[in-house]
Formats: sequence, structure tokens, C-alpha cells
Amino acid sequence: MGDVTILHNPRCTKSCATLALLGDHGIEPRIVDYLADPPNSKELTKILGMLGIGARALLRTDEPEYRTLGLDDEGLSEDELVAAMCRHPRLIQRPIVVANGKAAIGRPPEAVLDIL
Repeated sequence: MGDVTILHNPRCTKSCATLALLGDHGIEPRIVDYLADPPNSKELTKILGMLGIGARALLRTDEPEYRTLGLDDEGLSEDELVAAMCRHPRLIQRPIVVANGKAAIGRPPEAVLDIL
């Protein structure tokens, strides 16, 4: 198996459950605390491509930044949404596992098994 990376938030139960699931399958991923070390726009755009979704689908709409930044504006471009997530990484759905040129959101945690 190739390298496995998890964009992880240690305070998130789904993120912790996904990390534990990887461990249960004998996988020791590279752990990126994306809140402390957020992806840049190029990296996030690449992840979106691997996920096969647009930026809006990766937004956490329940975060306060979503409302205060006006991200519910349907007129915002992909680039604008990506830039907002890079500046405010709490807006990014979590966890994201990247492996074998693919990515998956660990909601539920078992969803990441499809890319391993």
C-alpha cells in the first residue's frame, strides 16, 4: 500500500474513530493536524479533485465562520471557497484520508476503506 495521509482534528470524534480504524487495519498514516497546518489552495484543490466534489460540498456549514464570511452566497466561485477554507481550516469537512491517488471523507469512518 502506498502512503496514507489523514487530515486530522484530534478533538473530532469522527476523526479519532477514522484514525483508530486505520490502525485496526495495520495502517500508520501520516497525520496532518490541518487546523495547525492547513492545506494551501493548490493542495486543497487537488484533494477536491481526488474526492470528486466541488468546494461547496466540503464546507462545514455549521461553523460560525460560514455565516460571518457570507459563504452561503451561491455566487462565490470555487477559488473563493477554497481560499476561505485555507484561511479558516475549521470550515473543512473532516477527516480526509488520502491514499493511492484517491481521497475520502471519514463520515462515516468506514468510508475511507474504499480507497485503501
